[in-house]
Amino acid sequence: MSNTVQKSAVLLLEDGTVHFGKAFGKIGTTTGEICFNTGMTGYQEVFTDPSYYGQIVIMNSVHVGNYGTKDSDVESDSVKIRGMIGRNLEEQYSRKQATESLDQYLIKNNIVCIEGVDTRALVTHVRTKGAMNCIISSEILDVEELKKELAKTPNMDGLELASKVSTTEPYTLGDPNSPVKIAVLDFGTKQHILTCMVERGAYVKVFPAKTPISELKAFAPNGYFLSNGPGDPAAMDYAIATVKDVLNEKVPTFGICLGHQLIALANGIDTFKMHHGHRGLNHPVKNLLTGKCEVTTQNHGFGVDPEAVKKASHIEVTHMNLNDDTIEGIRMKEQPAFSVQYHPESTPGPHDSRYLFDDFINMIKEYMN
Repeated sequence: MSNTVQKSAVLLLEDGTVHFGKAFGKIGTTTGEICFNTGMTGYQEVFTDPSYYGQIVIMNSVHVGNYGTKDSDVESDSVKIRGMIGRNLEEQYSRKQATESLDQYLIKNNIVCIEGVDTRALVTHVRTKGAMNCIISSEILDVEELKKELAKTPNMDGLELASKVSTTEPYTLGDPNSPVKIAVLDFGTKQHILTCMVERGAYVKVFPAKTPISELKAFAPNGYFLSNGPGDPAAMDYAIATVKDVLNEKVPTFGICLGHQLIALANGIDTFKMHHGHRGLNHPVKNLLTGKCEVTTQNHGFGVDPEAVKKASHIEVTHMNLNDDTIEGIRMKEQPAFSVQYHPESTPGPHDSRYLFDDFINMIKEYMN
C-alpha cells in the first residue's frame, strides 16, 4: 500500500449487514447500489464502463490488481464505479505494459474501496437478499453514523443516470468517406462498442443522450445505434420518445443493454428491476434463431418483461438467458430493428457475440441497395 499502515474501513449494507476491512484507493466515504461482477479478469474495463455509474462493485476474483492498469484498457474517459469491494486488492503488479498500480489508479480517480472482505459470503448474501444500497468509509467508522449517511442515498429504481455520463458534444470516428454512416445515441457507450463498428468500415457520429431526431437525421445516417448506459430505462421519457422517432424512420437500428430496454419500452413493453442483475463474462445465452449458445459479457440491473414480450405480436424473442430464462434479445418483425441485453463488444472477452456487429453492418448494406 502507498500508506505505511493501512487504515481501517467499514462496509454497511442497507439491511444492516456490516463488514470490516482495510482501506484501498482514496481515503473517504462513498455510497451507491451494491452489485457483483463474476469476471476473473478485465477489472479496468469494468471500472470505466459507464453502465456502472452509481454502483459499488464486489469483484468476485480473489485477487484484483495483479496486472496493474494501462492507459488503453479503458471504456470511457474516467472510472465510473462509485466504489469497490475486494478480498485482496493488490498494489504490486506484474505486467510490462502497465503504467501504474491499481491503488495509484483508484486514488487518482477518487475511488473509495475496501479490501479484506469475505466476498464469497457477501456475494451469497446479495444473491439471496437482492440489490440494495451500501456505504464504504475509511474516515467514518461509527456504524450508527454510517446509517445516517446511507439513508441519504437514492434508490436506483426510478433513477435517470444516462444523461450524466453521455457525451456533452457530438463527435465522429472512422472514415468520413464510408458509405456506412451510423448515428449513435450515447446513453453511456463503451468505447470498444464504437471500435467494433469502425473496424467494420462504418463512419460513426456519437450524439448526446437528449439529441432530438431532427439533429440525428441531419447526419443522414443509414443506421442508428442505441447504446448501453446506467440507471432505470423507465425513467427516461426523453429517450423513449426519441427511440420511437428513430424506429419510425424504419432504418436499420441496433440496441445494446439500455438501448435494448429502450426499444422494448418504445414498443409498449415494460421493463423491471432485477433481483440482483447480471454482471460478468460468463453468462450463457441461447440464440433462438440459430440454436447456438454463446458465452456473453453482461452488465445490467434491469430487464425486459418476458410476459409483455410474448404478448407483442410484432416482436420476436431472439435470445434467451440459459440461467434464468430472462429475455436477452428481440427483433421487430416488420422492420430492420433488433437488440440484445448483453455486450457483444466483449471487452474483456469472450468474443462469441461479435457476429452481431457483422449482422448490423450487413443489414445496413442491404438497406442501402
